[in-house]
Amino acid sequence: MTRKTGCSRREFLGAIAATAGAYMARPVEAFSRPAPASPVTIGLCREYTPHVVDVLSTMFDQLGGLEGLVRGRTVAIKLNLTGDATDRFHYMPPEMTHWVHPQVIWATVHLLGRAGARRIRLLESPMSTVEPLPEFMVHAGWEPREFLSAAPCVEFENTNYLGSFKTYATFWVPNGGWLYKGYDLNQSYKDCDVFVSLAKLKEHTTAGITLSMKNCFGITPCTIYGDDVPEDEPGLFPNGGRGPFHGGNRLPPKSAPPPVDPHGWSHVPGYRVPRVTADLVAARPVHLAVIDGIHTITGGELPGYKGVRTVHPGVLVAGRNCVCTDAVATAVMGFNPMSMHGTPPFQACDNMMALAEQLGVGTPDLERIEVLGTPISKARFPFPPVFQSFGGLYTRRSPS
Repeated sequence: MTRKTGCSRREFLGAIAATAGAYMARPVEAFSRPAPASPVTIGLCREYTPHVVDVLSTMFDQLGGLEGLVRGRTVAIKLNLTGDATDRFHYMPPEMTHWVHPQVIWATVHLLGRAGARRIRLLESPMSTVEPLPEFMVHAGWEPREFLSAAPCVEFENTNYLGSFKTYATFWVPNGGWLYKGYDLNQSYKDCDVFVSLAKLKEHTTAGITLSMKNCFGITPCTIYGDDVPEDEPGLFPNGGRGPFHGGNRLPPKSAPPPVDPHGWSHVPGYRVPRVTADLVAARPVHLAVIDGIHTITGGELPGYKGVRTVHPGVLVAGRNCVCTDAVATAVMGFNPMSMHGTPPFQACDNMMALAEQLGVGTPDLERIEVLGTPISKARFPFPPVFQSFGGLYTRRSPS
């Protein structure tokens, strides 16, 4: 059911506390109670065919079914459509490399609708554009109307700016947060009863891995957390990417929640990105995590990175806790989910799952996670460690 890891939970927590404690105050009550554990299911699925519905249906049933979670409720699904719609690897469509596949989206929407969801909203923050999300999908050769037929009352929202709303919603990080005290997000992430992270099984050149947790990095609007925003209020339109999250070159507008410790501000991406990710999944909890690992890439999160190649793990992973789900998916990728800084897949960054555990989100300890469906040993598809260039010790720096 589970496998042994090379690091005990006590050593794991001690190491992350030692790393973080020297540079930033620990979140309040970080060690007051154990982080929850939740079952995770693995399903084998070789191709993107209608069989995806059957595999996901079985997996959701193994988790206790969807009806009790979604019946009569509004469900928001954060898709993983990172980068530009025209990004290609050897002319392959993005869903075969770095985007979650439309067949997996359709199947998830269909099963949520069949379980009684009242409204389903597909959300994403497309890079540097305010165009409607369906238009962004069309640029990639998708037919968004197919999603409308998957279930009653399906909607779309571009969450990279205000969109159809008049104000942003503030989400405060419980226990104080690692990097920011809270985050301002599009109201769609508040105007829902159930939040789903629908991600791709991938590596990340800064964060080591990008799964259901790192997918939530993209819920932040670039009008607030982007490269070129006003000092006092959000911008009207997104411009560029989330560079300040990576390099700490500037603060968000004064209207947004402030950083936890501006006097201990770090400019190291391998320090910052995992902490932003942990903060976000604590502030905007994920109720269902689904990871598409049928076809994907190794070597980075986007096709343009040196060393990227296509792979075919033929696997789907799902769970009700994003940390537990990512831990199992990390093990499927051949890595130890309790690895620390300096050990693959976190050679030059901190372990976002460890940071989220200290915020009380969930545990990455496979000894505490019940694995349902296919055992990890049979689903394992080892990924080569991704090249990471953001190494070095963390140092105190002046606030940006």
